[in-house]
Amino acid sequence: MSSRQHPPPLAGVRVIELAGIGPGPFAAMMLADLGADVVCVDRPGGNPWAVAGHDIMFRSRRHLAVDLKTADGAAVVRRLCSTADGLIETFRPGVAEHLGVGPEECRAVNPDLVYGRMTGWGQTGPMAAMPGHDINYIALTGALHAIGREGQPPVPPLNLVGDFGGGGMLLGFGMVSGILAARGGGGGRVVDAAMIDGVSALMAMWHSYRAEGEFSTERGTHLLDTGAFFYDTYLTRDGHWVSIGAIEAQFWAELCDVLALPDEVRHNQFDRSRWDEFRGVLAAAVSERTRDELDVAFAGRNTCYAPVLPLAEAVEHPHHVARGTFLEVDDVVQPAPAPRFDGVPPTTPRSRRSPGADSREVLADAGFSDAEIDELTAAGVTSLD
Repeated sequence: MSSRQHPPPLAGVRVIELAGIGPGPFAAMMLADLGADVVCVDRPGGNPWAVAGHDIMFRSRRHLAVDLKTADGAAVVRRLCSTADGLIETFRPGVAEHLGVGPEECRAVNPDLVYGRMTGWGQTGPMAAMPGHDINYIALTGALHAIGREGQPPVPPLNLVGDFGGGGMLLGFGMVSGILAARGGGGGRVVDAAMIDGVSALMAMWHSYRAEGEFSTERGTHLLDTGAFFYDTYLTRDGHWVSIGAIEAQFWAELCDVLALPDEVRHNQFDRSRWDEFRGVLAAAVSERTRDELDVAFAGRNTCYAPVLPLAEAVEHPHHVARGTFLEVDDVVQPAPAPRFDGVPPTTPRSRRSPGADSREVLADAGFSDAEIDELTAAGVTSLD
């Protein structure tokens, strides 16, 4: 049965998002994609830092514009919290409290509220009040040190590991867990989602290897970090890149068959002393063919191969097209909501709306009268787009 015959999994959940950048909007996007009613509280006029690169992450929201630097603005947010399941904020520690919308103030009107806090360093510790970005957070956890080729500098993996994997996803998971607990009678709680905690959790396997004495401090020398020649990227004859990940024996054997690798390579896959030598052999075999020729040669074969696609090509790949991995919303191509339920994305996204586009509707839902809304608007506390 298609999940679209059922409500989205988070239907009936309402979350207030104090607009920020990066991992906060990403967490709220995930919740909205799963059917939550996410009300984004923008500053009047919007946040100039939340423009470039953020439109998709602000999809499927209702937008309310409130001046949080006013006492009346803070009162509006607290009133919204009275009927919400959760709130997300991404300020530095202490800022929300200074504005009058900290956990104590908001949970005073709703003891079951789950208050989600997204930071890099966390709410406590000697660095809690310090500024930072993704690169700094993954640096302090040991993750950045481990990423890169042997003898080369560490390579930041975009801001996927800190901001989004160890940050936004951690917050989204924490919010859903907290809301489940609150609805089970456990009351609201504060979710301290720190990127350093999330990234450290993502490194669990590598901490295990280290405990077992199987993890060198030299990057680019391990099985999954380009140390192994059979888990790496290679250049084709026409200047494209392809990925090889043939670790297991059956996949490795088939790779050798497809590329006609010599027996010396075939039978000595895990001889680390020869990995650099064999890397040259594999590189030469790949370089003899174009990417399209390799795609055809590996099609349907029981090995681990995929072309390394730029974004523009990725969205057009037949596998993504068949699954509907990407979709188009108002002429903007973007990832479909994930994960799927019964094989179907849980919702169809809506484009980002402008700050204040839904102010009157959101305030009315929270019990504000037309006269109160007009008064707040006249005072500049809120704006209507």
